[in-house]
Amino acid sequence: MESKLTSYNQHEVHALYQGLIDAWNNRNASGMAQLFTNEGEMIGFDGSLLSGSEEIFAHLTHIFEEHPTPPFVCKVKNVRQLNSTTFILRAIAGMKPPGKSDLDPGLNTHQTLLAVQIDGRFGIELFQNTPAQFHGKPELVEEMTNELRNSGE
Repeated sequence: MESKLTSYNQHEVHALYQGLIDAWNNRNASGMAQLFTNEGEMIGFDGSLLSGSEEIFAHLTHIFEEHPTPPFVCKVKNVRQLNSTTFILRAIAGMKPPGKSDLDPGLNTHQTLLAVQIDGRFGIELFQNTPAQFHGKPELVEEMTNELRNSGE
């Protein structure tokens, strides 16, 4: 029974992450912020630290109003259970800038999501979006970009 519970919860965490990506891709600040716990935090691509769903909402609203944000193309690398209510998801992501048909390797990221289950519902406690620059290792940038191109997600 435990393995089915874990598998179900891993699926729920994957769906939570996909909801976050879908909200970003649809430029939906409210939808994205609602996925976070009340004290959830987001660390953006530029290092911005946002705390709480209200601050996340305000920040994303400004971004979506002021910038033509590219959509994410993602691949979940793994989901691990840390304890009975806490999971960590790790993914890679890239972006296709507006008007372009291919990913911009300079926008590749490693994404980490820490999900917690509170009152039977999963929420994001931490989402971190870290640039995958691989300084001095252009072959790793190309490898990640190709993996994302072929991911089908």
